[in-house]
Amino acid sequence: MSIVANQETRVVIQGGVAGINAANRMAEFCHLSRLPFNVPAFVFPPNAGKTADIPYGSGLVSVPIYATVAEAVSDHPTINTSLVYIGAERAFDAAMEAMEASNITLVSMITEGVPEKDAKRLIQYAKRTGKVFNGPSSIGILSAGEARLGVVGGSYDNLIACKLHRAGSFGAITKSGGLLNEIMWICSQFADGITTAIGIGGDAYPGSDYTTYLEMFERDPQTHAVIIVGEMGGNLEEQAAAWYGAAKRRIKLIAVVSGFCQEQLPKGMKFGHAGAKEGTHGEGSARSKADALKAAGASVPATFGGLGPAIGETYQSLLASGKAKSIPGEEASLPKLPMRVEEAIKAGDVFVEPVLKSSICDDQGDEPLYHGYAASDLINKGYHIPHVIGLLWDKRLVSPVEAEIIKRIVMLSADHGPCVSGALVTIIAACAGIQMAQSVAAGLLMIGPRFGGAVTDAGKWFKYAVSNHMTPEDYLAYMKRNVGPVPGIGHRVKSLKNPDKRVSELVRFVKSAGLSTPHLDFALSVEKITTAKKDTLILNVDGTMAAILVDLKFPVESLNGFFILSRTIGLIGHWVDQNKQGSRLIRLFPYLANYTSAKRREAPLLETKK
Repeated sequence: MSIVANQETRVVIQGGVAGINAANRMAEFCHLSRLPFNVPAFVFPPNAGKTADIPYGSGLVSVPIYATVAEAVSDHPTINTSLVYIGAERAFDAAMEAMEASNITLVSMITEGVPEKDAKRLIQYAKRTGKVFNGPSSIGILSAGEARLGVVGGSYDNLIACKLHRAGSFGAITKSGGLLNEIMWICSQFADGITTAIGIGGDAYPGSDYTTYLEMFERDPQTHAVIIVGEMGGNLEEQAAAWYGAAKRRIKLIAVVSGFCQEQLPKGMKFGHAGAKEGTHGEGSARSKADALKAAGASVPATFGGLGPAIGETYQSLLASGKAKSIPGEEASLPKLPMRVEEAIKAGDVFVEPVLKSSICDDQGDEPLYHGYAASDLINKGYHIPHVIGLLWDKRLVSPVEAEIIKRIVMLSADHGPCVSGALVTIIAACAGIQMAQSVAAGLLMIGPRFGGAVTDAGKWFKYAVSNHMTPEDYLAYMKRNVGPVPGIGHRVKSLKNPDKRVSELVRFVKSAGLSTPHLDFALSVEKITTAKKDTLILNVDGTMAAILVDLKFPVESLNGFFILSRTIGLIGHWVDQNKQGSRLIRLFPYLANYTSAKRREAPLLETKK
């Protein structure tokens, strides 16, 4: 059997990330004990309406998240317990919300640092209403084989090692969460384990005390002995001693009190727990507590190290009297916690066919590796964005000259004013109140065969011509016969008389770098023929970029990326510009549209069947 928590316990967890982490641990215990998961709801207003997916065995349980305890209890009337994982400044309101729910009889508060006045008010309310308030600063409550409230008990392996999947004969109550786990371990090694273990928390004003739980253990027929671990400060241990000595008790009491070192330290020194503070006149000292417990008839080992043998001695007496039975080892039959895929792969126990393959970036370490180079290393050694482009788009560190060319391409093609289609669409979206990502994406969708998208096609056909040793004349004839307009040739505004300064700047720099440029040379020779027919059929910036980038040996598939990357800079600028100006929704003036639909006319009468 158990006290406080059992197989009928159903928990609402109040809290966010910490609460979900606790639910994960509680699900592990339920899996080990072959019990249904006992958390039907969370309460966390910021995530209300969502669900939290909790691993349970080899599957997931989707647990709804509510804004209030009342809503959770209404939808899940079996809820009878609350765990509070809410920050100290809001913990009082959360606990009161739970205690005011008629279904809930137990509230265990894990929160640390709760103001003492709040703890006192919660204690008073719990006493008036007959409810159990455990904590604050409690690690939780665990009834072996029955229920786990919180992270008490530790990892899955520790649950098995401490035999927490089935009940033993010993109860445990501590102020310290760490020592509660230690007691459960000791009970599993020197005896048959625990029935229920309770962490009451180490605050100066805990919601529950040793005596309250000792009375519950006294009424539990399976619990034959109880271990309490006390510490200096307060008088809870003295109260427990008075209760135990006041009458003949069914349960045996084993107690140990920490803090004898205080005798060698200045009076009034405060230790880790808020309540671990001996009075300046010696009241609440570890020695006085230990003496009181011993006088009441409890077994009090001289040191914590003597606790295990004391528990073992008590267990042997229980065996001899027939109150406890020897339990054979059954760990081999216990369910294993399924390994996560990552763990199984690391252990070499499973092969998983990858869904995708990436050969440019590895983010499995502490920072991304761009084709094997750490991003921070590149920065610290003076590399720049063009080098990153080279690594991610062509898996190579480009030379300084190539990096300079890429930089110039990006700078020269970053924007071309508000009137080109991509910028115009982004501006219209910005004026309509659309957010940056969507507005810029809308502008980028305009990139195609007529706006910017000629870079890839131009590179493709220039490369085809050079690879097949075509003359410019043969190339133009082939394109006219098989493809259509020549990508990279022609401009609506620029001409021989009004040249594109971007093109001339790129060509000048590349030629001055002394690089081999067969594709650029071919494109310029094509331009001589096309401009002889019409002076606007010049090599445009798309064609120039394409020829240069193919000469730099970038894959043809990547070429449009240079225009997309650079033009994104301008589109973002246009979006920011319109928002800073507070621009209003754009509507075209009627005179900018040519209305060619039918003129106004009278609609004929609609014929109806008789």
